[in-house]
Amino acid sequence: MSKGLLIILSGPSGVGKGTIRDAFFNNPELNLAFSISMTTRSKRAGEEHGREYFFVSKEEFKQAIEDGKLLEYAEFVGNYYGTPLEYVEKLRNEGKNVLLEIEVEGAKQVIQKCPDALSIFIVPPSLDELERRIRGRATEPEEIVQQRLAKAAKELTLSNQYRYVVCNDNVQAAAAIITTIIKSHM
Repeated sequence: MSKGLLIILSGPSGVGKGTIRDAFFNNPELNLAFSISMTTRSKRAGEEHGREYFFVSKEEFKQAIEDGKLLEYAEFVGNYYGTPLEYVEKLRNEGKNVLLEIEVEGAKQVIQKCPDALSIFIVPPSLDELERRIRGRATEPEEIVQQRLAKAAKELTLSNQYRYVVCNDNVQAAAAIITTIIKSHM
């Protein structure tokens, strides 16, 4: 059995990473496994350790950083999030193609540590369309919307650091392109 691929799906907030992932993830030909992240945030109602996240203390997370046990990590609103290296390698050694749906900062860390990773950056058709999508969620105050848009503009300049760039102007078309990319590397 050959080792599975490490696939990075990244892009700015609001670009539709999760929607696109949902459109191709269950394709049995792709043999995909979703990487579960480690976090220090508290469990929400209905969440289970090892299903949504691996929930750990800040001390355990900092020890994992120190011991080099994370493929990537970041701190966000006072909590840590990261990808456990051992878990990803276990899945890949089982022949699974492991999908990491991560933000740009985490993707940079993974690309640096794993140059063989299949990195795919999702871009919006335009910044105006990205703004429309973020505002369409209607879940955040204007200040946060502006922060997300400013961050997205910066992140879009980093698309050249990825092996592939896919435009999400149509979810099914973007999912089909990503499916083709993954198959071509299997």
